[in-house]
Amino acid sequence: MLEKLGKAIKKGIDMISSAIFVDKKLIDEVVKELQRALIESDVNISLVKEISDEIRKTAENEKIKGVEKREQIIKHLHDKLIEILGKEKQELELKKGKVQKIMLLGLYGSGKTTTSAKLANYYNKRGLKSAVLGLDVHRPAAREQLEQLGKQHKIDIFIDKQEKNPVKVYKKFQTELEKCDVVIVDTAGRHTLDKDLVKEIKAIGKEIKPAYTILVIPADIGQAAKKQASEFQRTLSIDGVIITRMDSTARGGGALTACNETKAPVFFITTGEKINDIETFSPSGFVSRILGMGDLEALIEKVKLAAEPEKLERIKEGKFTLNEMREQLESMEKIGSFGKITEMIPGIGGLFGSKLKIPENMMEAQGEKAKKWKFAIESMTPEERENPEIIEKQTSRLSRIAKGSGVSVSDVRALLKQYKILKEFVKSGASEISEKQLMKFAKKFGKKMRLK
Repeated sequence: MLEKLGKAIKKGIDMISSAIFVDKKLIDEVVKELQRALIESDVNISLVKEISDEIRKTAENEKIKGVEKREQIIKHLHDKLIEILGKEKQELELKKGKVQKIMLLGLYGSGKTTTSAKLANYYNKRGLKSAVLGLDVHRPAAREQLEQLGKQHKIDIFIDKQEKNPVKVYKKFQTELEKCDVVIVDTAGRHTLDKDLVKEIKAIGKEIKPAYTILVIPADIGQAAKKQASEFQRTLSIDGVIITRMDSTARGGGALTACNETKAPVFFITTGEKINDIETFSPSGFVSRILGMGDLEALIEKVKLAAEPEKLERIKEGKFTLNEMREQLESMEKIGSFGKITEMIPGIGGLFGSKLKIPENMMEAQGEKAKKWKFAIESMTPEERENPEIIEKQTSRLSRIAKGSGVSVSDVRALLKQYKILKEFVKSGASEISEKQLMKFAKKFGKKMRLK
């Protein structure tokens, strides 16, 4: 996600941090790096100039007493990036026990239908009874798509494959929808915001009275998001935006900053094809992530989406067997790749970026290792999962598990070793890991790592 921008900013910060003197020449070099990265991320030229001018101004000003100039510049850069992305995190205020409708708007190809299912799943996992109402009566595939997503992810879907009037579809299911806390309304799209679409959306809005009207915009349209958000805001009074496909384009910077310029807050971003690849958008967390500082809030959010609440309770109580470890491995598969996970952990991203040299395929290798561990656990008896200590005492058990799961004995031993580390961590109730512990933990991922 905006990898080039993150690398350029980190390079600039490293240049400032390691320099003996913060002079005009250094600042010019840093500003040029930053300008190039911002422009490649499709950020508006006037915004790029504004950031550049303010960094130069900060560098020329006298120091604040007790604060080094280099620290002032780094803080200003960090704060300015947050400012152009929207400053505050914006959230939808939804309550249990009261039906609240969220109407999604968007042109063709924005990912609106998939996003409606992701949102329903998101709120279901937060204890709000949620459903999707399919009112895109023009594109036949939209209703089929919703139907499939509902079956795959246990989401209540309300569609009528024959009715061509969206208001009539709503009235048909109105009584059932009143039993929900959150109803996500998927509306029709068009190639452009034409009169027919506006008329239809206004008729639906008048009938269902949504608590929020949200525009879905794909990140790959870049700065064009400004025009789209402005038109929808002026014509249909949108409350905010969801930006999709943030994982697949460098132009996400343009879409994010463009939406902020229209004063349309970004509520969510989606970062992949999986049902759990959606997260609330936090400008400060997002900046922290692209700077390699992690985004723990987003990671916790993903864990909540992937894990079942009752299963997490056992871990909170300090009960950690191989059954819980298997569930955690399955949850990690739902969250995404090891690379995605580590970039969200505060300390890990920066640690990997600056102090460790990691082979490119190392994270993928760790993912494969986790799969082997899962196979091994599934080949164990219920007694072995609850009391893994008995496995090491009897080598015949090790051989049987390895043979039954198609992995090596050393893989099973590695699993047991990792289990002990995690169990100790759970028992300690630790909530923070020191840098020294992180280094020790990181080394366990592979022997090929080396310190700079």
